[in-house]
Amino acid sequence: MAPTERGATGSSSSASSAAARTSASDAAARDLASSTAARSVADRRAATLALAHALSAAERGLSVIPLSRTKLPALRSPHHDDPQPALCHGACGRPGHGVYDATTDPHRVRELFAAAPWATGYGIACGLPPHHLIGIDLDTKSGTDASAGLRELALRHLFTIPPTVVVTTPSGGRHIWLTGPPHAVIPNSAGRLAPGIDIRGAGGYLVGPGSRTEHGIYSTVPGTDHLPPAPCPPTLLRLLAPPPSRAPRTPSNTQPDITRAAHPHSSNQEAQRGQGLVQFVLAAHEGQRNTRLFWAACRAYENGIGEALAPQLTDAALRVGLTEREADSTIASAARLTGHA
Repeated sequence: MAPTERGATGSSSSASSAAARTSASDAAARDLASSTAARSVADRRAATLALAHALSAAERGLSVIPLSRTKLPALRSPHHDDPQPALCHGACGRPGHGVYDATTDPHRVRELFAAAPWATGYGIACGLPPHHLIGIDLDTKSGTDASAGLRELALRHLFTIPPTVVVTTPSGGRHIWLTGPPHAVIPNSAGRLAPGIDIRGAGGYLVGPGSRTEHGIYSTVPGTDHLPPAPCPPTLLRLLAPPPSRAPRTPSNTQPDITRAAHPHSSNQEAQRGQGLVQFVLAAHEGQRNTRLFWAACRAYENGIGEALAPQLTDAALRVGLTEREADSTIASAARLTGHA
């Protein structure tokens, strides 16, 4: 009888252990389902709030687009899978063209968010009427004190930032909203004004307050949420404007090249400057490749060596991981924004 009793006891113990494991598994499944349901509810709430904030911004004359949690446009380009994507700014009539989809029409805003129900934020396009918005992005991720840099610029150039809308970012940075005159086309830039200060101008966008990203929520600084965007101080506007494009030199068969004769080392200096820009792109890490390429291409075009340097910049971009299409598009954007396309 003893062996039989031991066997029964062992069998009972195994059954109890299996039941415990099943119970634990069921509990884990319930917890997962509950967590998934909670996330789903939170995502739907975030999407609803994003649409509400976007509609409110549109009422103020700000053109908006839906953004994903990564701060990128939520709608994929309709030309993404085309063998040779055409340069389309929305002329095809389909959504998915980034800032070119931006609108103040509440019916269109609802359509865009309906097409991207996963959007938890919205972007505000810069440079568009009636505000011609300019965003001063004071970054904190570069390890520099961008706010101090802006104060130093203001003291050096004798301008004051007027009371205006200020938005805090999840990383501790700030977006200062200013407006520009209708005739001014302010290009996007990263670190050109000062380290840690990025500019959002024509073709760029700002993450709107109330947006929820994977790092947190963008919020308006108390006391500034009902202010209209203030006019950009004229001195600062001149600092932000692109330098005048250089007229191409026309070769002459009858006149000697006085410039080259007077400055025999100018070609060497241009070559050194060009190689410095190429090295700047080659030093890019993931997450800053497009920004570095765009900055380098802008500097190249501003210095009159854009076309000559473009193939080397493209090669550098490919070596750090961008695709040829991404590199060509970024360089073309730099050419357009500096008046060379």
